[in-house]
Amino acid sequence: MNALRRPVRRLVPLVLALVWLGLGGAFGSYAGKLGEVATNDQAAFLPRNAQSTRVIEEQKAFHQQETLPAVVLWTARDGGEVDAAQQADATRRLASLADADGVAGRPSPALRSQDGQALQGVVPLSPTLGERLPEVLDQVRATAGQVPGARVQIAGPAATQGDLGDAFAGIDGILLGVALAAVLVILVAVYRSVLLPFLIIVSAVFALGVACALVYVLADHDVVRVDGQVQGILSILVIGAATDYALLLTARFREELAHRDDKAAAALAALRGSLGAITASAATVALGLLALLISDLTNNRALGPVGAIGIVCAVLTTLTFLPAVLALVGRAAFWPAKPRSADAATGGHGIWRRVAHRVDTNPRRLWLGTTALLVGAAAFFPTLESKGVPLDELFINDAPSVAAQQALGRHFPGGSGQPAVIIADASKRAQVERAAAGTRGVADVRAVTASGAPGGAALVVDGRVRLDATLTAAPDSGAAKDAVRRLRDRLDALDAGALVGGYTAQQYDTQRTAAHDRTLIIPVVLAIILVILVLLLRSLLLPVLLVATVALNYLATLGIASLVFTHGFGFSGTDASVPLYGFVFLVALGVDYNIFLMSRVREETLRHGTRQGVLRGLIATGGVITSAGVVLAATFAALIVIPLAFLAQIAFIVAFGVLLDTIVVRSLLVPALVRDVDRTVWWPSRLAREAKEQD
Repeated sequence: MNALRRPVRRLVPLVLALVWLGLGGAFGSYAGKLGEVATNDQAAFLPRNAQSTRVIEEQKAFHQQETLPAVVLWTARDGGEVDAAQQADATRRLASLADADGVAGRPSPALRSQDGQALQGVVPLSPTLGERLPEVLDQVRATAGQVPGARVQIAGPAATQGDLGDAFAGIDGILLGVALAAVLVILVAVYRSVLLPFLIIVSAVFALGVACALVYVLADHDVVRVDGQVQGILSILVIGAATDYALLLTARFREELAHRDDKAAAALAALRGSLGAITASAATVALGLLALLISDLTNNRALGPVGAIGIVCAVLTTLTFLPAVLALVGRAAFWPAKPRSADAATGGHGIWRRVAHRVDTNPRRLWLGTTALLVGAAAFFPTLESKGVPLDELFINDAPSVAAQQALGRHFPGGSGQPAVIIADASKRAQVERAAAGTRGVADVRAVTASGAPGGAALVVDGRVRLDATLTAAPDSGAAKDAVRRLRDRLDALDAGALVGGYTAQQYDTQRTAAHDRTLIIPVVLAIILVILVLLLRSLLLPVLLVATVALNYLATLGIASLVFTHGFGFSGTDASVPLYGFVFLVALGVDYNIFLMSRVREETLRHGTRQGVLRGLIATGGVITSAGVVLAATFAALIVIPLAFLAQIAFIVAFGVLLDTIVVRSLLVPALVRDVDRTVWWPSRLAREAKEQD
């Protein structure tokens, strides 16, 4: 029987390694193909039931097709006024674009600003241009730029979407390269080996390739929507999670090799020893992400299954490919270092012996002190504004669309080119138009006409009319959102069926929906995590304490982020979805490290009692969990290579929060708290009584 087991133990790892090599070769290229099915059209990610979303649907009846407006702005090169000849020439240039490729309607005439220093025209583009949008914008810019003596800029949704496309252009190569390079440097520093870091990275890349292939198929069949932000987060999440799980497995493998010579048996023992912690951790993150499916925001619902797919793929490679190659290479994986155990019996690592001694000496003072520190940081949490990022802060670097929108606002009402769109009952058009025009924050109201020319007869479709209300404030400002709210309140009293949409209304609805999502999803995620911890640790009190510590870490991180964003980065606020994304990643991933720690503490407690269980568990896992935290922080920090405020904010919150969790919460607060509460922490499981006997 033993003679049969030995060839089988060698054959199974070889087959698994070959299978994953085949999967990696077949699906590896999909990590670079996901952009083909991604969309950066922000209208595709609006709340399902919001007024602005319903307006988009009703607008289709007033157009032969949906359009993406490009607002063309001319200003005199000498800083003076534009003359009538330039206005006529600009109108002719716009008209010549009517039949151009990518233009989806008749451009408007060029209108002169009240100060006489600028002209403005709107070119409706097709919203399905995708990667061709920059080329079409260049064509519009080249044609409009032929007006003598005038400088041309392009603002509006089309220009913003074009700059978003440019920002995400390097997501497939630069982001992935930076993340993998950071992981490689950290792994080499941690293990001081040549082969093992590359095995871990190959495992993570295989996971990413398979995850991207699955997401590609789902997005191609319109099952999920993917934009550049979701694409970037998927890459970072898979690389970070796969590396974290791999670190836990290889740490156990190193310990097993210190006690046995059979590399296949050591790999199997390491798999058994880490299986529970890894699967519980992955389930926490995956189910936490899937909770986003109850969100009313489409991009949140997209991130849920996409992220969960990535986590499942990361677990699969960690529990199949990595043990297989470790069983094949054995000690050579750690060369030139020699595998040694890091448990308490052999002394562990010096720094973690000292930390464990500190925890053991005065646990109550330690957990009270760290709690006070976190509470002090959390006190700044209410100062974090999450009402959206204004356009001039949307991009970290200088973006042409931002400069154009700012120039447009200097010469025309702030909402020019991006009006509030009103859909109302045609029989009440006059009253609705007067009420809208009299609303504070509205500069002008015009009906969409049958001829398309100003002053014509209003176009009536199915008893409904469309009015465009130009706002006085910039379309992404708080003042503009307040104007939309007042407009809705006023029109609702006249026409219960009236709808107000457009860019500003979309931002307002997204902000309100995001706030609602936080109150709904956060308790659901906490409940999911609590249930998983109860099942894993077979205790009620300890899971509650662990969830409380990671929640406190989240609030403390947002408090610090508020100070850094305001006084360091100069942000006036965050995107409305940032606190929710930060919560899902920080709390789910933060619980991961507590799962790694407490599953080992429970294992040691069964043999040595609670006091020794805490100390031995901390010494055995301290180095690997801290390394995992540094790796995850570094991978999320790589998001800053994409010059968008949203991703920069997520990068800081997750990176800082993970480091705070691993260095303070998991290393000091949790062990000290468990040490102080002692065996009662395992209540009501039998371990509380068994630990009493051991102690």
